[in-house]
Amino acid sequence: MTAQEIMNSEDFKACERFHGHVCPGLSIGYKAAKAAMDRLAENRAEDEEVVAIVETDACSADAVQVLTGCTFGKGNFFFRDYGKMALTLLSRNTGKGVRVSILPDASARDPRHTELLQKMMRGNATDAEKAEFKKVHLQRTKDVLETPLEKLFNVTRVEMELPSRAHMEPSENCTRCGEPAMPSKMEMAGGEKICRGCAEIG
Repeated sequence: MTAQEIMNSEDFKACERFHGHVCPGLSIGYKAAKAAMDRLAENRAEDEEVVAIVETDACSADAVQVLTGCTFGKGNFFFRDYGKMALTLLSRNTGKGVRVSILPDASARDPRHTELLQKMMRGNATDAEKAEFKKVHLQRTKDVLETPLEKLFNVTRVEMELPSRAHMEPSENCTRCGEPAMPSKMEMAGGEKICRGCAEIG
């Protein structure tokens, strides 16, 4: 499929709606999630059938949530703050797992794209530079979508213990702020059972 055909597909549009815009990072997450789901021969999780572990909280993580059905709210989406574009997908149905990580050469930006991105982030890009960035950014997105998987990712089988299923328990009121919290996430301080928010305040 061409990049435009992928971008016109319903699943990519769903990622775009969820994320808010099209960008190279979203496209990387889209392709990584697709590759992992295909390798595991899994369907989108309705409950906790699939577990996703992402190593970045950047754009790609949103595509993973949309395509895999793994979310924080369901308890089958985990974030490891490693700063890497890597996704581990595990199947509770088969016990199999796969890790998809971006190859070093695939993550390299062209200098002009980087320069324009920095200006956009600083808020000092001119109108002409904003227009150029939009064009370059879209082209980078298309390049990602049209890059063969073997030139974009390292895909490996993994064996690891599946995380526990989502934990649910009745809330208790924090003795300081009065707000309900999960008891297992509360702490004892001065003989009081308090929430972590109050514990951080001291």
